[in-house]
Amino acid sequence: MRGPPGSLGHKKLLRARPLYVTSGNTTMRNATQGHDPAELGELEREVLQLVWRHGEMTAESVREALVRPLKDSTVRTVLRRLEEKGYLAHAVESRTFLYRPSETRQLVAARAVKRIVDWFCEGSVEDLLVGLVDTKVVDRKELQVLAERIAKAKGGNK
Repeated sequence: MRGPPGSLGHKKLLRARPLYVTSGNTTMRNATQGHDPAELGELEREVLQLVWRHGEMTAESVREALVRPLKDSTVRTVLRRLEEKGYLAHAVESRTFLYRPSETRQLVAARAVKRIVDWFCEGSVEDLLVGLVDTKVVDRKELQVLAERIAKAKGGNK
């Protein structure tokens, strides 16, 4: 289905096909901002944690850092899928792909928490925070520190 730019058919076409741009030796793609982190598989989460921890990794260094033995092709597939989902980007150095996070751990965690808030708290962050305090996941002191940081951040935006 295709149509003029801005039409529903054109938008569906753009969503269906990832766009790749090569600039020098770096390849970037349009990140899938709406991807639900809860849908990441165990291996995808493990690989993403490694790349966040190290900042930049080759497929070989990821394979070596994983606890379980995997084929090189499996690791490359996971890295490619994480890139397609918008979590990683890569640059090419001497024909070697160097993968790096394209989203911060905090941003991905915030999207996952938003999904939980929507699912279980009908969109109420207050309900989530009260539940975190009631179950002692967050104590009142930590909540107070967060409230101060939020107030400070809001004060800086004026």
